[in-house]
Amino acid sequence: MSLRSVTRQSGADTLLVLLPGAYMTPEHYAEHFFPVIEQRGVRLDLLAVDLGLDAVSAGEAIPAIIEQILRPARQTYRRVWLGGISLGGLLALSLNADHPGEIDGLCLIAPYPGSRLTTNAIARAGGLDAWQPTPAEQGDPEFRLYHWLKAPPADLPVFVGHGSEDRFAAGMQAIAERFPVAARDLVAGEHDWPAWRRLWEHFLDRGHFTA
Repeated sequence: MSLRSVTRQSGADTLLVLLPGAYMTPEHYAEHFFPVIEQRGVRLDLLAVDLGLDAVSAGEAIPAIIEQILRPARQTYRRVWLGGISLGGLLALSLNADHPGEIDGLCLIAPYPGSRLTTNAIARAGGLDAWQPTPAEQGDPEFRLYHWLKAPPADLPVFVGHGSEDRFAAGMQAIAERFPVAARDLVAGEHDWPAWRRLWEHFLDRGHFTA
């Protein structure tokens, strides 16, 4: 598969690759997120990727992101971050769990917590700290990312936030709690662009990138 993307380049030494939520296009990021970079004066290049749900379901999306986006970016940028909204956040976590060392930081905005089959199995085991994946679960990317969440590396820069009224808030909070308090953010709002935009502004204000 050949990935389509929309970019915003300013000659920065850091690139943030943004993965889409379900039914989201790169143009949504260009409309809602790209202008905030200029308003904040942040030195950060952006690349928003177009991914179809079929490619995600077939397991083709992550290999394509690595080969077509992340590794070529290493030839140009000093740092490469990965992020996304909703399903895009889940994919970013999954990629990092299965391919450690490919990225330098994570920006997780309202990350979808995965299917109930996954989260219910972990809950039945007594929670993430008590749960140990079975051999069958180790073959599933969602279970593997939760296994990674049991002990995320302390030196990986992360931002993770969601809206307080998000319909997936409980699962998102469970993900956020795997990271230091300083990495987390909670805003008023639902699973929608107004909340995501506030989270994006807060992320940019964290000072990860030189203005």
